[in-house]
Amino acid sequence: MKKTSPVEALLWSIALPGFGQLLNKQYLKGITLIILEFVINLGSNLNTIIMDSFQGDTLAAVRHTNYQWLLFYPCVYMFGIWDGFKDAGGGRSSPYSTFPFVFCAFFGTTGMFYSDRFRFMDILPGPVWLPMAAAFLGVGFGFLLKAALDRRLIPRPDTAERPPS
Repeated sequence: MKKTSPVEALLWSIALPGFGQLLNKQYLKGITLIILEFVINLGSNLNTIIMDSFQGDTLAAVRHTNYQWLLFYPCVYMFGIWDGFKDAGGGRSSPYSTFPFVFCAFFGTTGMFYSDRFRFMDILPGPVWLPMAAAFLGVGFGFLLKAALDRRLIPRPDTAERPPS
């Protein structure tokens, strides 16, 4: 049987946390992540918040948000994506491959903290758009930090020490 590719596991995990684990035959972990996603989704009113946000009613989205539940979502979601990717063999080229995922979760959670009051050009992005924008910034920051640390750790062939002639 063909092994799941890291990209396939990553994309299915983006669709729903736990799907990547199911593809990787890690059934207990996959089912646990799917259950966590549904519990957090229901507790936070996430589907209602998403509908309000897509319809442009971010004030309603803020009113419907249960932040005590929603604050768990970025970390569970990004852990599911990272874990599915890693278990399929992704990220082995660098000890810092987790950084884009971790900083995405951290920035997304931080964006959630301010989503009920942060305004950009007098527009309230709300509990969907602000954390998503912050999460993308986190991914970018994570990739930049990973690249910087990889350059320090892994010498390039042109800078490696050469034996004396």
